[in-house]
Amino acid sequence: MSTYLTSVLKQFQYYKSLGDKTIVQLSFNELSKEFTQDLNSIAIMVKHLHGNMLSRWTNFLTEDGEKTWRQRDEEFVDNFTSKKELEATWNEGWSTLFNAIEQLSSEDLEKIIYIRNHGHTVTEAINRQLMHYAYHVGQIVFLGKLLKGDKWQSLSIPKGKSKDYNADKFSKNKTRRHFTEDL
Repeated sequence: MSTYLTSVLKQFQYYKSLGDKTIVQLSFNELSKEFTQDLNSIAIMVKHLHGNMLSRWTNFLTEDGEKTWRQRDEEFVDNFTSKKELEATWNEGWSTLFNAIEQLSSEDLEKIIYIRNHGHTVTEAINRQLMHYAYHVGQIVFLGKLLKGDKWQSLSIPKGKSKDYNADKFSKNKTRRHFTEDL
């Protein structure tokens, strides 16, 4: 697998892990909480990401990324009945993505694929989805922090701990590795 594909796979895994670590901290009621009418709950964002991932990554190289069977408007209706169902939906979307990327080779990166009849190189399409998912995972984490308040378990360097974190990092020899390998 090319350096780019290895790196992007690790980035997607990292964003999934941020969502995983948020979801595990929240109850089903917290995951379903809508703060206002137009602010999606975490459950709705999970459903949207799932729909997008299934549509974009199923038959990634051979079919338009916006499948005719996708019901995008339905993704914004929360009909989960349990946290277990929400987690299964979350994991199915990510599995579809990971399976598609793991099958790619560096020769595929300049191929043209389509999303709503708009041509993208495979690299452009991957980057588009990486940014889209990072955007929504950031929203999920932010809402998780709001919901948990002072009970939130930090997913990165906790406030006031930067010096300790950096001291640990700089105490080690320089090596080439992806930043997620230390998480």
